[in-house]
Amino acid sequence: MDSTMEGLLETYLFETNSLLDGLDELLINAEKVEDFSEDDVNEIFRSMHTIKGSSAMLEFNSLMEIAHHIEDLFFYIRENGIDSLDQEHKSELFNLMFKSTDKLREEVQKVENDEPLETNIDSFVSEINNLLNKVSKNSSETDDGAPAQATVAAADATTISMPEADDPYFLHVYFDEGCGMENLRAFMLVNSLQEQGMSFHYYPDDVSTNPDTAEKIIDEGFYLGFNTDADLEQASKIMDSAQNVQTYEILENPALVSNESMANAPAAKEGAKAPEPKADKPPAAPAKAKAPAPAKKPASHGAVKQDLISVNLTKLDALMNIVGEIVITEAMVTSSPDLQGLKLDNFMKSARQLRKLTDDLQDISMSLRMVSVSGVFQKMNRIVRDMKQTLNKDVRLTIIGENTEVDKTIVDSISDPIMHIVRNAMDHGIEVDVQDRINAGKNPQAEIILSAAHTGSEVIISVSDDGQGMDTEAILAKAERNGILTKPAEEYTKKEILSLLMMPGFSTNTEVTEYSGRGVGLDVVKKNVEAVGGTVTIESELGQGSTTTLKIPLTLAIADGMEIAVGGSLFTIPLSNIRSSFKATDEDIILDPSGHEMVRRMDEFYPVVRAYELYNIPDARTEISDGILMWVEANDKAYCLFVDRLIGEHQVVVKPLPAYLQQFHIKDSGINGCTILGDGNISIILDVANVYAAAQGIF
Repeated sequence: MDSTMEGLLETYLFETNSLLDGLDELLINAEKVEDFSEDDVNEIFRSMHTIKGSSAMLEFNSLMEIAHHIEDLFFYIRENGIDSLDQEHKSELFNLMFKSTDKLREEVQKVENDEPLETNIDSFVSEINNLLNKVSKNSSETDDGAPAQATVAAADATTISMPEADDPYFLHVYFDEGCGMENLRAFMLVNSLQEQGMSFHYYPDDVSTNPDTAEKIIDEGFYLGFNTDADLEQASKIMDSAQNVQTYEILENPALVSNESMANAPAAKEGAKAPEPKADKPPAAPAKAKAPAPAKKPASHGAVKQDLISVNLTKLDALMNIVGEIVITEAMVTSSPDLQGLKLDNFMKSARQLRKLTDDLQDISMSLRMVSVSGVFQKMNRIVRDMKQTLNKDVRLTIIGENTEVDKTIVDSISDPIMHIVRNAMDHGIEVDVQDRINAGKNPQAEIILSAAHTGSEVIISVSDDGQGMDTEAILAKAERNGILTKPAEEYTKKEILSLLMMPGFSTNTEVTEYSGRGVGLDVVKKNVEAVGGTVTIESELGQGSTTTLKIPLTLAIADGMEIAVGGSLFTIPLSNIRSSFKATDEDIILDPSGHEMVRRMDEFYPVVRAYELYNIPDARTEISDGILMWVEANDKAYCLFVDRLIGEHQVVVKPLPAYLQQFHIKDSGINGCTILGDGNISIILDVANVYAAAQGIF
């Protein structure tokens, strides 16, 4: 695939996915009020028109066909008004549109994975056409007066009989065989011509209200009548690019147009000839056609400047890498040993300005990667909607803080975890019997709250429900039966019991359902969240509900950290994990029954982890009074890390570990990455949670 085609494909995928996400949100909001607004109808029509056109250009036929038929459906609704549908048809329309967006998204996924698209979508297209036939039939039945009579004279086997009208010229149009809904396609053609401001008549003139005209158009064709050569020529050009037009022919009205005037008319479409008309129907009495309603003038808008562009994520990654190198290089230059002791006032002034500019560049480049979580949150509306119908539970989803921004990479990583948590809340948390809620004094309609908020360098995302909560005794008993307890059951705290739910293969369901029971869910949540440096906690009260909280970093690229020294080695601890640092004496250290060192802080005792023992660092300080204790916390685990000294606080550019080190499972030892300091030295970035886990092996 060449670069041009690859660029087109990327643009197509981005735009199509964005349109489908927008449609899902629109449909969810419309379904809540059980109706479509005029703006909703127009938006769906425009979206399907865009998907149809772009899919046709790239020859994604299944996507093009589905979008095309939905466009036809909403064209009819747009022209006749949403009020032309009764409530039953509106309900069918909602279900059909949700199925359609799912089908389109499924095909788009195949495009992303370079898989073949579905070739047989006849049954799905038929479902769309059936609904269109229903609503159009309903509209014609409820229209005042009897359906209009045919106004076009039928042709016999050898001649073409045109409408008896005052139009000098006619375009005789036949649509593609088997395209379906010929009356609607005729009216779409009329609308296209009206938007160009042309003056013309059309026969039959009731194609928008009388579905029976479809058969007449199939047999006899569709006529457009024109008074001027200019309108006829303009209409002919439109016919050349009109969809579903198989052939057209220019005809004169012999009663009104001389041979000389007809000679100046534009020639018929090259290679196009009228198909043989069917002769098995008797001619109908011609009638003078009515002039169509005045053409609708399109709304006038001033020029709009395009302020948004889409950028490939790999380019943003490259930009962040370059900015990181600039930050490192700037620190190397300004802190060069060659400059120590020199009075360079102008240099220092320029260095300070350079530092300010690099900080601004760093902030801007980071902001380019920041996207709101609204896209992920809005998808949950669809999850809740579908599960409501499947599980027959009355639940509303409340979203708070959807404009909270996070790094694009992290947003992509938390989509699945949030989905699993919401599904768990729907399936496990919300009561099956609404009477149980009423008896407990709760609102019959359950509520799930999805919220996001910034806290310093982290984003807190929580999913809360007001359901039945979790039975810790049942969880502990199930864990004991499964043999996953690592200590006596009576020693487990409530938090530790709830954390058992995130063990691989653990499930409290007694049977496998569509949504749960396979033991795959919260363990995936924990794995994905921890992969981006986040944590997961669960809180629950039996009978009151549950809350699952995700703490995730704003970005993976740059972090605020405290640089420390242990012997000749340098380490960086994320500031978000540090509670305090303090000096201690040997008298402050006590031993627990197992002989492990503990230190008292805030009336509680915390284990002491000696960094030099964990990483076998020689020449490090061994006396407690000679070093510093760092009180750190992660994943509900708090302890004190013994180090030699504090160097200072820095904003560091996080560099991933080399790929070849992954085979040694180095992350399990508490090493999360590295950074290059201003003097060129490398500092190891510690993962506080894994440091504690690794220290258990030396206790």
